[in-house]
Amino acid sequence: MKRIKVMFFIYQMGGGGAARTLLNIVNNIDRERFLPVLVTLNYNGSYETNLKEDVKFIKLNTKRLRSAILPLAKVIRKESPDIVFSTIPNYNTIAILATLLSFTRAKNIVREAAYLGGDFKTNLKLLVYGMFYKLTSQVIALSDGVKENIVKRYKVKPNKITVIYNPVDLENISRNINDGYIPEKHRLIFESPGKVIVTAGRLVKDKDHHTLLEAFAKARKQVNIKLVLLGEGELQEELKLKAKELQIIDQVYFVGFQLNPYIYFQKADLFVLSSIREGFGHVLAEALATGTPVISTRCEPGAGEVLNYGEFGRMCEVKDTDEMASLIIELLNLDENSREALITKGLQRADQFNAKLIVKQYEKVFNQTLDQTKNRQARGADEG
Repeated sequence: MKRIKVMFFIYQMGGGGAARTLLNIVNNIDRERFLPVLVTLNYNGSYETNLKEDVKFIKLNTKRLRSAILPLAKVIRKESPDIVFSTIPNYNTIAILATLLSFTRAKNIVREAAYLGGDFKTNLKLLVYGMFYKLTSQVIALSDGVKENIVKRYKVKPNKITVIYNPVDLENISRNINDGYIPEKHRLIFESPGKVIVTAGRLVKDKDHHTLLEAFAKARKQVNIKLVLLGEGELQEELKLKAKELQIIDQVYFVGFQLNPYIYFQKADLFVLSSIREGFGHVLAEALATGTPVISTRCEPGAGEVLNYGEFGRMCEVKDTDEMASLIIELLNLDENSREALITKGLQRADQFNAKLIVKQYEKVFNQTLDQTKNRQARGADEG
């Protein structure tokens, strides 16, 4: 049986959530039925070493997105994929234009992970994205909230949108925990007295680490704790200054991007996400999979869906430092039975995002897209 060739396009296989999702799909897609090809711009991404060896990996000879349209179109012509799959609005647009200019029969499927919009300029931009999305065969939204936003702001019809949650590679997480280790320079954080809170994400405005630092400072008055921040970003120096102002700099550790964050999650006593908005909250599902209790803000729309609005982890209002501090104190003071019950529920929830299950949903969409095309062609031939 001829395998379906799927070309995955993203700017780079870097440390972001979109790249991690693509990595999980590419590595777990059924090789007996699908042939994956990965295309990026000319960057070296930290996840490249995690790609399975049988994945054909092509880098375009450009680092500029606008310059990628024609080179990508040439690659599409040469590789003749059945489907071109992309994620992130700007890159989706490039993939759609490149597919049109390739003059092939390849079908576009785009993934939308962001919960964008609000101001006039952004809403106008989303309408433009929506015009391109209407040219695709299918739009995949990573949560019900993201789907509602695509319908509302991009003006894409609901029947063109399929909701598929992010895949979490549980086997990879387990392997990283079993085979991984905390680097020696960070080991003392976990071995010295006091409980450890960990968070992970880019150090940018949307992640709202300011609120987390303030909540940590308040909780520290009642509990002996340390805070580990995994990730890099433009606000790092500003956040360090904030920690100094709050007089907690000696208990806050900026450890940067880590290829194996899961060992940090697993060794910590608590994971806290302080985001203002999250399309899904992938890192929450990963934290649950490591057996660590979680606290999250009610960042729309994804966190509530991941935690089922508080069933699988505690939730507080966005920017509410008092409520976050109170929950930190509560969870760190849980008795052993209550803590184990919370961990067990979290592990059960993480199983529902297992990459092997989620990727099958992607495979179904890929198959349906091609089946619909064949059916239309058959009807056209009959009518002719």
